[in-house]
Amino acid sequence: MARLSPVDDIRLQPAVKEAFEEHVRQYKGRITNMKASLGHSLLAFEVYTQWYPLYKQVEEIAGNRLAWIYAYSISYASDCPLCSTFFRKIIIDAGEKPENLVLTETEQKLIDFGSSIAKNKGRITDEIYHAVADYYTVEELVVLIAFAGQMIATNIFNNVIETDIDEYLTPYLPTTH
Repeated sequence: MARLSPVDDIRLQPAVKEAFEEHVRQYKGRITNMKASLGHSLLAFEVYTQWYPLYKQVEEIAGNRLAWIYAYSISYASDCPLCSTFFRKIIIDAGEKPENLVLTETEQKLIDFGSSIAKNKGRITDEIYHAVADYYTVEELVVLIAFAGQMIATNIFNNVIETDIDEYLTPYLPTTH
């Protein structure tokens, strides 16, 4: 049970309702439990949904597949059940298994970079940093690092309030033995 309930439609402030509607129109998405929880503060909702344009840039840099996996690796390393499951869904729906991804050496370096940033609160080794810095431009690096920070912020928000996993994601939860 989430520590903070999502806003409900009855008590939704007009500005938040408008922001929700615009978000759905612009990104062809849904108002998830996380977004509805952010709806308690219009500014918080607006800040956190800046994730979308940043993610778009990550896709332009790394491609769709690697962008999903990069976001998944950050969320998994942050131990965020909600975000990890969201990206598990994308990976599984694309026909892959998150536990058995086949990556090139360059792709693995980016995944290690994202995971390391999350696990070590940004304090990564020179080896991990340079493996990525030698491959990407300075502008691309800034986007990749900024996105990692935004993804971690999202993970922290969800972990702190223990956001309930959206019903559409439950079939994608990892199985435990």
